[in-house]
Amino acid sequence: MSSKERLYLFDTTLRDGAQTQGVDFSVEDKTIIAETLDNLRIDYIEGGWPGANPGDTEFFAKKMSFKHATFTAFGMTRRSGRSASNDVGLKAVLDAETPAVCLVGKSWDFQVKVALGIELDENVELISSSIAECVRLGREPMYDAEHFFDGYKANPEYALKCAKAAYDAGARWIVLCDTNGGALPHEIEEIVAEVVKHVPGDHLGIHTHNDTENAVANSLAAIRAGVRQVQGTLNGLGERCGNANIISLIPTLMLKEPYKSQLEIGITEEGLKSLTTVSRLLDEVLNRAPNRHQAYVGASAFSHKGGLHVSAVQKDPSTYEHVEPSSVGNRRVIPVSNQAGRSNLVSQFKDFGLEIDPKDPKVDRLLEEVKEREYRGYSYDGALASFELMARRRLGQVPEYFDVESFRVQVERRHNANGDLVSVSDAVVKVNVDGQRLMSVAEGNGPVNALDTALRKDLGKYSEYLKDLRLVDFKVRILTSGTEAVTRVLIESTDDSGHRWFTIGVSPNIVDASFAALLDSVTYKLLRDGAPAGK
Repeated sequence: MSSKERLYLFDTTLRDGAQTQGVDFSVEDKTIIAETLDNLRIDYIEGGWPGANPGDTEFFAKKMSFKHATFTAFGMTRRSGRSASNDVGLKAVLDAETPAVCLVGKSWDFQVKVALGIELDENVELISSSIAECVRLGREPMYDAEHFFDGYKANPEYALKCAKAAYDAGARWIVLCDTNGGALPHEIEEIVAEVVKHVPGDHLGIHTHNDTENAVANSLAAIRAGVRQVQGTLNGLGERCGNANIISLIPTLMLKEPYKSQLEIGITEEGLKSLTTVSRLLDEVLNRAPNRHQAYVGASAFSHKGGLHVSAVQKDPSTYEHVEPSSVGNRRVIPVSNQAGRSNLVSQFKDFGLEIDPKDPKVDRLLEEVKEREYRGYSYDGALASFELMARRRLGQVPEYFDVESFRVQVERRHNANGDLVSVSDAVVKVNVDGQRLMSVAEGNGPVNALDTALRKDLGKYSEYLKDLRLVDFKVRILTSGTEAVTRVLIESTDDSGHRWFTIGVSPNIVDASFAALLDSVTYKLLRDGAPAGK
């Protein structure tokens, strides 16, 4: 039997995360995310607020059934002047019939007087009777103590009275909320240490916001002080600056002391290895590029650019890596740049599956070429697919799939049939595949989109390989000023396998630079998928 204490994970991506500016989950989005969280073995999944909006109401109507997680509905304690059994808002939450219910209530005397406009003792009764109603209906009740830390600082006796009322009424969890994200770790730890003297730690949770960039640190401080439920969102999604990032909390709790030796959570070792995939799935749902610098799971989280660093990492990875990248489903990246040394290139070659003698003169020539190209505006540390193509071409390992004879693109600004002023791009691309000349014409919502569509419209036998290729990001940087400015274009691509790659193009002409990056993206996809060489 384990001597470790159990710590429970509560995910609120579907409710708190949905409050992020620009995020609007569909019912299908919420279903995908919820199933992913359940497979990860999160203990509680908060689905939203039934009755608050049509989307949440429809989602709860699906009656989600999880293998591991406890489905939780969020709502508010009863209103003044209504009984717990006759409050429309509370009834909508309870009618969702989820196994657990989390009810938010005031714990700051200032808000009780100003926002609710009621007496302090009446607010305590609202909390107590609402929790008691959940207990009566056989639900697992939680009290979400809004603004608890501000309330405690202003009036510790009253904040504790609210928490104790929920506990005495039968709340399984009293969740202490740093609602405006303004508390610091030392404050969190000191206040929680006092609260556990009145409410047992195995009935306390922590919910932090990231307004001082301390949400994860504040959560860990609360855990150290005794709470045994921690709340967060995938990738720290949330209103304003976000919430505690559960993707960062999980590996810290499983891999770092004193947490890993004192506490256990429901995540398995296999679940830990899936974190990078889970993190990026959310970004896919939101149709946004992943944060390359996110702790543990970012594409740059284990990236080593300087030559001296690379040499040290090759001898002892722990020199610059605090955990093994594969433990969280990530990988080590050795970028190639003008700061690179021979060790960077050799390490990168191994990642590509290229076996080459480090003393081979080709390595020195390639290193010089990288530095010369970066002087001209290329940057391969963020475009490894283009670098791999360049290296393999020097070794004669990239087949000639097709030859681009020419391309043309034009942009026309005109009024459409409705009289609206619109811009339309047309592109023409001529290619030669197996001795056959093919010409494709396409329209797009911009020059790059039109060129991409035209290039892939008909590539003969290669079209089948490119069906799932998608361009997901396009970045432009002007490297020099003036009328002869040099432009760098970086394109991010993906396919149905979930693999992502970056390609680059540099030219005084933005369209030419874009087409070069497009060509590299298509060629890399064909090479990676083992397409046959042209005749």
